Amino acid sequence: MISKNQIKLISGLHQKKQRFANQLFFAEGVKVIQELLQSNFELELLFTTQNDFESVEFSKRIPITDQELKKISALSTPNTCLAVFKIPAEKAIIDSGLIVALDDIRDPGNLGTILRLCDWFGIQQIICSKETVDIYNPKVVQATMGSITRVNVNYIDLKSYIANAKIPVFGTFMDGENIYQSDLPKNGIIIMGNEANGISAEIEKMVTSRITIPRFGELQKTESLNVATATAIVLSEFKRNS
Repeated sequence: MISKNQIKLISGLHQKKQRFANQLFFAEGVKVIQELLQSNFELELLFTTQNDFESVEFSKRIPITDQELKKISALSTPNTCLAVFKIPAEKAIIDSGLIVALDDIRDPGNLGTILRLCDWFGIQQIICSKETVDIYNPKVVQATMGSITRVNVNYIDLKSYIANAKIPVFGTFMDGENIYQSDLPKNGIIIMGNEANGISAEIEKMVTSRITIPRFGELQKTESLNVATATAIVLSEFKRNS
């Protein structure tokens, strides 16, 4: 049975401030939790409505009811389990290969999807501006579907990082070079910008190669692509050329 203190703790973990104060985050759903358990993430507590996760030590596995799970879940329709993990220390930045840099991405679903895409396309490193949504936001963790365990993510001063970069810096713009006709390298930084405003003016000045995903529709009235969709196309094209 879940205690009042545990309910209070997990309710607090919905907020970034409390996640970092406690150095804890939570994940929901069998698949995501299994991926985390098989990684180097350290389990704190696991709550489940089923007789599952038998490999988890008894002292950390707490049976709860559907009603109790609903009290702590971040989902409108709770799954069958929720697990609390320790936030690991950030690893050193991987400065080789393709690096995805996120300039003020605010939507948790977009960040989670971008992380899954990086996992799919073999991108080992994501660099996030400090304004980008927290990777341990419950909605981000859910959207990664376990890819959070396989991609290195760092939050840094993005302007300073790009200013000191020794590899090409790519940015997506409406007036850029057609990505399908571009010579794309194996090493580089790919910047994806904010959902509403795109790449910030300060970061734009540091871009060495402007690229675009051309519109093929007859009316040419669609203003932009969703940032996660654009990331999928860009990564696919970079990998196709590598």
